Amino acid sequence: MLSIDIEQFMLELKDGAFKNVGPSNKQATIKMYDVEGVDVREYGDKRVKLAFEDEQGSEVEIALFPEQARAVASGLELLESESDVLD
Repeated sequence: MLSIDIEQFMLELKDGAFKNVGPSNKQATIKMYDVEGVDVREYGDKRVKLAFEDEQGSEVEIALFPEQARAVASGLELLESESDVLD
């Protein structure tokens, strides 16, 4: 399941094209549950891409710099050592 919450978001549909309406100060929150597939690969010269897919085919991709990817890996290791969640 993919949930997208975009604050202050409005689109205009004109002649078959979408156009942003209003200021460009929008914020979004995206949440994905029931992930079925995970992929980790190189992205560009310096980044790592994490790709997630749910059972309905929705996808979320996140590009991280090496220090951010290491922080995620470190956080997972810490969670695994301190919690029953990853057992």
